[in-house]
Amino acid sequence: MVSVDRWTRGASAAGLGVVFAAAITVQAAAIAQTWGVAYGLPGGAAAAVVCVLALLRGRGRAWTAVAGLTVAALAVLAPVVSGVDLPSEPSPATALGLMVLVGAAVRTLPPVAASAVAAAWAAVIAGGRFAVETGTSGASGVAVMNGLAWSAAVAAGLAFRTLDARAGATAERVRRAERLELARELHDIVAHHITGMLIQAQAAQIVARRDPGQVGGALAEIEAAGSDALAAMRRVVGLLRDADDGAPASPGPEELEALVSRFEGKGPTVLLRVPERTGWPPEVVSTVHRLVQESLTNVLRHAPQARSVEITVDRVAEGVVVEVVDDAPHGSARPQHHGGYGLIGMRERVESLGGTLDAGPGPDAGWSVRAVLPVATRERG
Repeated sequence: MVSVDRWTRGASAAGLGVVFAAAITVQAAAIAQTWGVAYGLPGGAAAAVVCVLALLRGRGRAWTAVAGLTVAALAVLAPVVSGVDLPSEPSPATALGLMVLVGAAVRTLPPVAASAVAAAWAAVIAGGRFAVETGTSGASGVAVMNGLAWSAAVAAGLAFRTLDARAGATAERVRRAERLELARELHDIVAHHITGMLIQAQAAQIVARRDPGQVGGALAEIEAAGSDALAAMRRVVGLLRDADDGAPASPGPEELEALVSRFEGKGPTVLLRVPERTGWPPEVVSTVHRLVQESLTNVLRHAPQARSVEITVDRVAEGVVVEVVDDAPHGSARPQHHGGYGLIGMRERVESLGGTLDAGPGPDAGWSVRAVLPVATRERG
């Protein structure tokens, strides 16, 4: 998944670089025809620096925007200070680079910083217009072009900022819902352990009266149940649970075989591989079920061309491994790790149990979801 994201970012940067290079080339050719080659060098150099900064914006939205605006401001001041009649600045290619820098800053920086960057570009545009009116070449079209570029950058930045905020709020609701659901399950699991401890303690009292020599075995069972309860309680730490957040969780997860049989009536063929015996903690078993359920749901929604799905559940040294792989051809719409809310819920559940989750396209075809859930060395048979 990481390699695909890197390839996408690299292709996007390359495409933007081609656009910048074309803009600088066209600008240089236009100035050479009307002013002469030498007159286009200062503005071309400034545009090149600003466009390079725009390509580097991922390394720091704030400093790249400030640096780009500084270069543009110096290009505006250069004719005034030197007294040389030069084409108006910011030039079209410079404005294109500033659009990317300012738009990205408005989208991601804190409100005060984003407003300052937008205001700084407006000041640069005003300064360029002032320089034109004080003796350099009159080209009001450049000021209009810069004003339109500024408006487009700010509008795009605000639009994406709003979309990001909505997506973040939705993702947070998904995470909270997953925390509450897991907290309900773990609450019931711990209650089950404690109930068992109470029953064993009562039985130990009876055994103590009848055969004191057998008390040691009963105490060992109570100790084991207490260890299980403590392990489950540790997983509850950090999770929130409201008093009125819904009905309690079901006492146990649905069997995977029944889940698969229901799915096969709606989707592709499923090959299920699970151990004959598990003995894993209930919270791990329920998470395995949830991962398989969400993965199969994603296949139905996003991979209608899939013909088969392989589900593998196994016990390895790291813990319990769950892997769901389908054979849908690449190109199907899939929930990305930063945008798929079902995937966010799965990741929240897995990570809250101390595990890891990876999801992404397969090397040749299909989509893979793989999770590793840690399990204590001692397992109940």
